[in-house]
Amino acid sequence: MLQIKSYIVLLLLLFSMCVSSQTSADEDPELIQNEINYHIENAQTNLENFSYYEAQKNLDSALKIAENTNNKENIAIIYALKGKLQLYVEELEQAINSLNKAVEIQRTINDNINLGKSYKIFGDVYVAKKMYYQALDSYRAAKSKFEEEELHADLADVLLAEGKTYLLLKNYNRARDVIEQSLALARKNDLLKTQSEDLVYHAIVYNKLKNNDKALILANEGVTIAKKEGYLSILDKGYLITSDIYNELQDYKASRENLKYHIEISDSLAGIKRANYSKAQETQAKLDYALQENAKLSEDKEKAEDDKNLGTLISILSVALITILSLLTLSLYKNNNIRLKTNNMLHKKNGELIIAKEKAELASKTKANFLSTVTHELRTPLYAVTGLSNMLLEENPKPEQIQHLKSLKFSGDYLLTFINDILQINKIEANKVDIEPEPFNLKKKINNIILALNNSAQDNNVNIHLEYDTNLGENFIADQIKISQILINLIGNSIKFTKDGDIWIRIYKIEEEGNIYTLRFEVEDNGIGISQEKQDHMFESFSQGSIQINRKYGGTGLGLSIVKGLIEILKGKIYVKSELGKGTTFYFEIPLEYTATEENLENKTTYFSGNPDDLDLEHVKVLVVEDNKINQMITKKILTKMKLNCEIVDNGESAVDMIKTNKYDIVLMDIHMPGISGIEATKIVRTFDKELTIFALTAVTIEDKMHEFEEAGFTDIIPKPFKQEEFEKKLYNALASKKGRSTTA
Repeated sequence: MLQIKSYIVLLLLLFSMCVSSQTSADEDPELIQNEINYHIENAQTNLENFSYYEAQKNLDSALKIAENTNNKENIAIIYALKGKLQLYVEELEQAINSLNKAVEIQRTINDNINLGKSYKIFGDVYVAKKMYYQALDSYRAAKSKFEEEELHADLADVLLAEGKTYLLLKNYNRARDVIEQSLALARKNDLLKTQSEDLVYHAIVYNKLKNNDKALILANEGVTIAKKEGYLSILDKGYLITSDIYNELQDYKASRENLKYHIEISDSLAGIKRANYSKAQETQAKLDYALQENAKLSEDKEKAEDDKNLGTLISILSVALITILSLLTLSLYKNNNIRLKTNNMLHKKNGELIIAKEKAELASKTKANFLSTVTHELRTPLYAVTGLSNMLLEENPKPEQIQHLKSLKFSGDYLLTFINDILQINKIEANKVDIEPEPFNLKKKINNIILALNNSAQDNNVNIHLEYDTNLGENFIADQIKISQILINLIGNSIKFTKDGDIWIRIYKIEEEGNIYTLRFEVEDNGIGISQEKQDHMFESFSQGSIQINRKYGGTGLGLSIVKGLIEILKGKIYVKSELGKGTTFYFEIPLEYTATEENLENKTTYFSGNPDDLDLEHVKVLVVEDNKINQMITKKILTKMKLNCEIVDNGESAVDMIKTNKYDIVLMDIHMPGISGIEATKIVRTFDKELTIFALTAVTIEDKMHEFEEAGFTDIIPKPFKQEEFEKKLYNALASKKGRSTTA
């Protein structure tokens, strides 16, 4: 009897150890997540292969594990997949219930990626219920999430679904536009399945639009891809539409051949579905039998527990122990396989991420080099434009020439600002552009803009009207340069697209809180207008109305993108109203700080705090290192006007030799020159002269290059093209600093 009791205790101890070991394994978060992923991946494969019953089993297993661990993200994903499965088996109301559960959780935990996928399935369910407009709403919600997360494959997929819905609504033009967007994304990202389906449905749209030649080209291209990759469902649809097109083109032989292929594939797909349905029914019967057997075993177990026969109890415990050990072994084996599979997948993904990272770094470096080159090549001729216009204004021009020269100067200054904004477009999108508020007269600023653009307006026989609210003050504190650029872009656009018409500029207050006024700016024209479809994308970079409009009117497509970015930086919003043939109204609202103090910034012409007459300019020697002949002439003219003596060399080697053999007070060093660069020349000079004032007179202003100037030993940087007043200020301040040091000495 004692031996039997010892045996029972030993069995119970082993049972406890096994349960503890199993619990420990189950509580490993990584193993749990791997098992959930395993079931979800299997379910998705089952759905693609029409194995709906197997998909249901995998989803039920995954849901049980996810609910036991309260893994909300996975619970929502599983409910969304259940909704997809219920859609396939035409249980549409159950699908809506499952998707509602998924969406509710995903909204709570802000899982935008999977929320977009749930919205996409919702749209598919509404299409199945023939509720097409509700479907379009769901697809638009999905599009928004995919665009935010830059999920190109999902975005292409939902655009295709949207296009199919427009096709069902017989809105063929809209269907064509949306499917074109999907096809462009699919081609760009090598999404062959979506690409082949896009081509087939694109062909259907063109067939409906009675352009069968185009439809046939698209259908054949889609069938070729689907046939090569084995996409049977798409191939089935492709052969059907190809048959219809050939029939309408009266090529009945080709029509019959394609119809034959369609019927063969359609029968094959139907057979696969029937086989899976039959298998599902057989499996269901086996499952019912297993459940009955399990219930019977449970009854036997309950009877056995009531049986006081010690031998029977020992047998049951032994069987239980063996079963538990078997389950534990099986579980460990399965977990080991899942872990191995996951590790392999992680290694593969890690390799892909490293390659993607290297590509991104290379692209970033290439972009930086490109921007540096563009900066220099654009700023160098601008130096001549702004420099010569300043000189001509100071050389007593004829009265009738003054306005033209001012317009030229204004245009040069604006072009410089425009170039800077193009180069900083990434900073605008990243919201890293600094705001520089200053007092200014708003009404005077707008009048100056109108005056500068008036010549262009007159060329198009356009009259510009300003309606400035008489009850609104004129003096504000804000970033007037950005406001100017916004208005110049918008008014310039209106002038470009309006012939023999009018432009109205309106400014009025819509809200006041203390001294912060929210002003509305409106720019209205009666030009060619913008279609509703193009309005959806008009604020994107390089977006243009159409190829024909671009060829006729010109433009880079950057203006409105920059405008939108600047307005958002100024904490405002922009809107557009337009109708083809009737004109366009852009209006934006931004907050400005009102000030009663009138600032006349235009009269502030000096940037030097001291008196230039106190400086001994006649004995100051300046060396100009510049290879461009026009720039040499302009810089020398400015220095001569300042009563400074200057010498000019056109390369870095000569500059180093001149500095070694002569004494200069200031060196103006260009960066890009034949031979050694200005940076290399300055490094050489710093080996024998640490005190010489050297300015980098350069067109390069990309921030990534600034550290190179500092490391080379430049005293300061003067970017080209520069404002003459700022140029004089830096030179005078440098000379004043030298005078102060010599006096102290």
